[in-house]
Amino acid sequence: MPNIGIFADDLNSVDLTDPNTFLQTDMEDFWRRVRAEQPVYLHPATDRGSEFWVVSRHADVMTVLQDPERFSSQPGNMMSSLHKPGGDPAAGKILALTDAPRHNAMRTILLKAFSPRIRKGVTDKLQQRVDHVLGPAVGTGTFDFAKEVAEVVPMGTICDLLGFPSTDHKYVLDLSREAVSADDEGQTEEDVWLSRNELLVYCQEIIEARREDPQDDLISAMATCRIDGEPMTDDEVVVNCYGFILAGDHTSRLAMVGALLAFSQHPDQWLALKEGRVSIASAVEEIVRWTTPAMHIGRTATAEVTIGGQTIREGDHVILWNTSANRDESVFSDPHSFDLARTPNKHLGFGFGPHFCFGSYLGRAEITAVLQTLISRVDRIELTGDPKALYSTFLRGYSSLPVSLVPSRSTTE
Repeated sequence: MPNIGIFADDLNSVDLTDPNTFLQTDMEDFWRRVRAEQPVYLHPATDRGSEFWVVSRHADVMTVLQDPERFSSQPGNMMSSLHKPGGDPAAGKILALTDAPRHNAMRTILLKAFSPRIRKGVTDKLQQRVDHVLGPAVGTGTFDFAKEVAEVVPMGTICDLLGFPSTDHKYVLDLSREAVSADDEGQTEEDVWLSRNELLVYCQEIIEARREDPQDDLISAMATCRIDGEPMTDDEVVVNCYGFILAGDHTSRLAMVGALLAFSQHPDQWLALKEGRVSIASAVEEIVRWTTPAMHIGRTATAEVTIGGQTIREGDHVILWNTSANRDESVFSDPHSFDLARTPNKHLGFGFGPHFCFGSYLGRAEITAVLQTLISRVDRIELTGDPKALYSTFLRGYSSLPVSLVPSRSTTE
């Protein structure tokens, strides 16, 4: 990820609630200094919300993620939602925003619904989808990998899993992207609100159809399941669909885009992968660590607790910065190097603990499918224009990546 600017000597002057910070600041150097000088510190309140604790080291992030009793997910798991008056409206309903014991019961039910049969039906289409959208772009000159490939693959997969018609995939992608205000600096809060509500209304319509006529998909499983003897309400099914759409799209999509950019900048690593000197599985893990699409995870303290030598009070908001933890020098050797053979690779790109990413299997499968197509058809990956960085305090990556894929000799023969 390119770093454009610098920051003042005072680390506390860097406003982590402002999306511009992540576009104009040398964040790699910022996080290096934070880990060394003040690994846990209280970020001051801004006009966007109240004060919150910044947690930057890998060990401290893992400590919080493993302690759901003292660090609750229910009030919200993103900085923006924690800053909303009254907290996140999906609190206690969506899988990511529930605590035990309901979280355990809901996760168990959904994991059963995420059965090998349903999963196989989705993954069987995955490589075919990748070959269909990526294959024709090889050897045709410049194209936008982010828009023409990476936007299509994950959304198609999550829509297949949920049971959305293929004709609606682009519509759902557009709404999900707008719902987290990740691309356009000029997007207003009203635009975001309208997109989120339109997406929720769309999910409601699908749910009503599935209650009347269940299919072999995740929405049908949620619409017909029982948790502690009670069915999930329409509201609960709707917000969980919404959560799956957002989480299922952004992580793998932005990881794919970041991978192509990294391959263009580190051709030695691309060659090692293409020649089989590193495994695809190892490459996937390093790609997730290197890109870290979800920059942070939010929690709320339920009791007074000490982390990194700082006393956190009950009710305090705590923001765990994955982008920093995944560059922690105490955990990763030469963390600022893109090393596809890295082992061990204890990255936190899919989270950790009870809330470990529900769809990590699909995320890895999607990245794997893209790599397999690239390895079989592409000789070189060339960057042909400037990537467009996202405008976000939560997501890290690019909404546009112009590249040229030079075909392998066997592909052209």
